[in-house]
Amino acid sequence: MPIKIVNTLNDLIWRDFIEAQPQANVYHTPEMFQVFSNAEGHQPALWAAIKDDGTLLAMLLPVQVSLQNGSLHAWTTRAVVYGSVLTIQGEDGADGLRFLLREYNTFARGKFLLTELRNQSPIDSIQPVLSECGYAFEEHLNYLVNLDVSEDVLWHGLSKSCRQRVHISIDKGTIVQEVSDSDQLEAAYGKLQSVYQRVHVPLAHISLFKAALDICSPLEMCKVFIASVDNTCIGACFNLIYNGRMHAWYSGSDRAYAAYNPNELLKWHSFLWGKAHGCHTFDFGGAGRPNEAYGPRAFKAKFGGELVNYGRNVCVHSPLRYQISKTIYRVARKISTTSPKPCQPFAKQVNNIFMYLAYNRPNPPFIGITKGNQ
Repeated sequence: MPIKIVNTLNDLIWRDFIEAQPQANVYHTPEMFQVFSNAEGHQPALWAAIKDDGTLLAMLLPVQVSLQNGSLHAWTTRAVVYGSVLTIQGEDGADGLRFLLREYNTFARGKFLLTELRNQSPIDSIQPVLSECGYAFEEHLNYLVNLDVSEDVLWHGLSKSCRQRVHISIDKGTIVQEVSDSDQLEAAYGKLQSVYQRVHVPLAHISLFKAALDICSPLEMCKVFIASVDNTCIGACFNLIYNGRMHAWYSGSDRAYAAYNPNELLKWHSFLWGKAHGCHTFDFGGAGRPNEAYGPRAFKAKFGGELVNYGRNVCVHSPLRYQISKTIYRVARKISTTSPKPCQPFAKQVNNIFMYLAYNRPNPPFIGITKGNQ
């Protein structure tokens, strides 16, 4: 079967393809491609396998995420396929994916460290093809909350302590409102910044969030909520929406207002908004690896969701550089905790970069009192 690879698609063909695939998610949409295109440090690409008759067989949308330019670019860049691969069903889809990944791997070799596929749904049928093409499966957990139930059932799905925290937050006067302008967005981003700086994990540039607000919010594909007390922003959450699924994207809160429980209230508010607007599922966006401690997992577990393990698939394109990066990470981490203070800022910066990239961690080890970046 003759197959060709293309790197551009007609918008109508693109939309028809994802609408026909049950496993399509928000990260497969042209809108999110535009968001990443407008975000500093992000470089999205489109790879699609097409038959001679024009049938689209498989799609890959890797986003190169870079933390440094110049000579360190290849050492501090990885490609993340946030929505994983998307194929038609059957042998044609598998053949198209196999051909696509082989061509892509040839292109990627030596250009960046690795490519990570973040599986948003079960893809057991194509795991043999992924393994054959060098994409090793890694277990990764997630929580999915069913919103297609009554509000009472949804409420009692929360743990008792979680319900109490929501009540306390409301009683203390915490209010939740939707972000609608740049000033509110900057306040929300500020909450993320303080959390990510505290745990020494790089945060995406604000341009990513501005693009999401500009491009996706008018289409009801992005909702940003902030929790406030006396007109002071104390927490924020960013959600993506597509085809009935509400996806937790980023969130953070101010430690000084931990007693106000903004994180619990923001999640409960997101549930209610999603339910009222036709969403059937709230996707927590990841809960870490099964055999590794991950603080936010306990927070997410309180909301009564189903624990799933769709995993991720990773292909290392530069094995030697990858191993060196891991070594640099270990050394930098040791220096940042044991060296004299003048050496620590530089060591911490190096540590941040290589923890994020070389150790392939999409989620920070612990974000505030709640959850990590998706």
